[in-house]
This record gives sequence, C-alpha cells and structure tokens, in this order.
Amino acid sequence: MKRRTVIWLGSLLVGGLVAGASAGAIAAHGRGQAMMQRVAAGAIDEALDQAQVTPEQRAAIHGARDRLFTLAGDHWKARPARLEAVLALFEADQVDTDRLLALRRQIEEEHAKIADAVGQALVEAHDVLTAPQRKALADYVRAHRHPMH
Repeated sequence: MKRRTVIWLGSLLVGGLVAGASAGAIAAHGRGQAMMQRVAAGAIDEALDQAQVTPEQRAAIHGARDRLFTLAGDHWKARPARLEAVLALFEADQVDTDRLLALRRQIEEEHAKIADAVGQALVEAHDVLTAPQRKALADYVRAHRHPMH
C-alpha cells in the first residue's frame, strides 16, 4: 500500500473515531441536533428581522432552511451507523480498503448534496430579497459571525 493511501486511511479512521465519539457524546444528551437547529433558526430569524423581510420572503427563506435542516438531520442520523462500519473495518484482521473507499464515497455524496442545497438556498434567498435587504443581511453576518470564521 502506498504511504499516501495509508496516511489517508489512518486519517479517515481517526477522524471517524473522534467524530463518532463527539456525536455519541452529544447524542447521549438527547437533543444535540434539535438544539443546534433551534440556535440556527433563531440566528436566521434575527438576521431576517434586521433586514425587515416580509412574511412572504420569510416563508420562502424558511422553506430553504427547512430543506437544509432535513438533509443535515439525515446525515446526522447516519453517523452512528457510519461509525460502526468504520469500527468494524478497524477491528477486522485486515482493512477492507474497497469497503473503506465505498464509505468515503457515501460520505462525500452526502456532503455534496448538502453543499448543493446550501447553494440552492443562497440562490432562493437572493431571488426573494431586495438589494438593500441583501446588504442588511450581509452586514448582519459580518457583525455577528463567530470569531473563529
């Protein structure tokens, strides 16, 4: 096996273990995803309030938000099964690289769907907002983004 492949496989395994442990810790508390969605929805609504959107505009943006939440929720729910699959590969006498690559492709496909939905949501929000509203939202995000971003 090439050194690069071994490094990639090791990184995937370690990343999967860490992500799985983190997801398990959050899920053990029962409401991790729901809490994150409530926080995100609140931030979106606060930003929309600043932009003075109409009820119709808010409904369109909420529709895009809800589609994103659904995709992210589906991805979130699949995490325990993905972790078990990675752990099974790790515990085996020999790593099945074909199965590992298939898991990677599955995760990449899910991420691509989410990325496409984010892009679509951006287009939908852009289409329903006026230029001053878009400016107000952009200014709001600049002023309130997390310091790590």
